[in-house]
Amino acid sequence: MRTVPAGDRALVLELGTHVDVATHDKVMAYYAHLQDHHLPGVEELVPTYRSLLVYYEPSETDYHQLAEQLRELVVQEKKHTGNTVEVPVKYGGAEGPDLEDVAAYAQLAPDDVIQLHALPLYRVYMVGFAPGFPYLGGLDPRLFVPRLRRPRTVIPAGSVAIGGEQTGIYPIQGPGGWRIIGRTELALFDPERVPPARVQAGDNIRFVPLGGAR
Repeated sequence: MRTVPAGDRALVLELGTHVDVATHDKVMAYYAHLQDHHLPGVEELVPTYRSLLVYYEPSETDYHQLAEQLRELVVQEKKHTGNTVEVPVKYGGAEGPDLEDVAAYAQLAPDDVIQLHALPLYRVYMVGFAPGFPYLGGLDPRLFVPRLRRPRTVIPAGSVAIGGEQTGIYPIQGPGGWRIIGRTELALFDPERVPPARVQAGDNIRFVPLGGAR
């Protein structure tokens, strides 16, 4: 464990060096502990792949004081169990314009790409980039493909995509450089909902292929 400053009102509590479920379980354990045992001055907590971003009010605490308190915490670490959300996806065709390219790069048939993509239970490691965008861990290494050389300026909401060693879902319309292999009608972000994001860090996602022509 180590702490590093993040501006003048936040610090990063690093809890590991690898991106894996065991490290993320540790992140979620500290996240839950700090939610239940509020430290003076702490305003917001943001779990990430292997660390916890802690925002604080400088008039109530400072970096050195808070860092010492965090290092002294005794947290019971355990396997984190989040909610599991099934995400129906129509792969390929107009909904997934990059499926064929991903298949060619991976030297697989498009149907094999779909099967491999839909097989794992993905951990939501963090939410960011765009409101409600889930960064998912567990993608089959055979589907690791580079991002687009030229990002798109507009990607439809609900687009399911692969970028490098990750997969995720674009919750709102916007730009992006990941390869789109499908699309879901499930709304992942709704500003009128509490909380607005459909999934949170520590939850799980299972993709469910929908039938129909690709």
